[in-house]
Amino acid sequence: MTTPSYVSSASDPPITYVFRLAGHLDDRWSTWFGGHSFVRNDDATTTLTIEVADQAQLHGLLAGIRDLGVTLLTLNQVDAAVDASRQPSRGTPVGRSHGR
Repeated sequence: MTTPSYVSSASDPPITYVFRLAGHLDDRWSTWFGGHSFVRNDDATTTLTIEVADQAQLHGLLAGIRDLGVTLLTLNQVDAAVDASRQPSRGTPVGRSHGR
């Protein structure tokens, strides 16, 4: 029996997803999301970028976002060929000064 192509294996590289959430998340939520960074955008949304190992981890994150009562606006998979660090930021990353 062969494994379907949509099933990941332990040797598959992690996949990066970008979540756009309604509202600005407080710094304390960075820990809840496994220490991953997020950006507070100027349009009153938060962008969270996370590498996930498999679909189970992705579904766990989605369930967690649901359980927090946060509205998920968009979810996008980042193309592995695109360097996410070169994409422009429209907000303030967590941990940086807000200039105030």
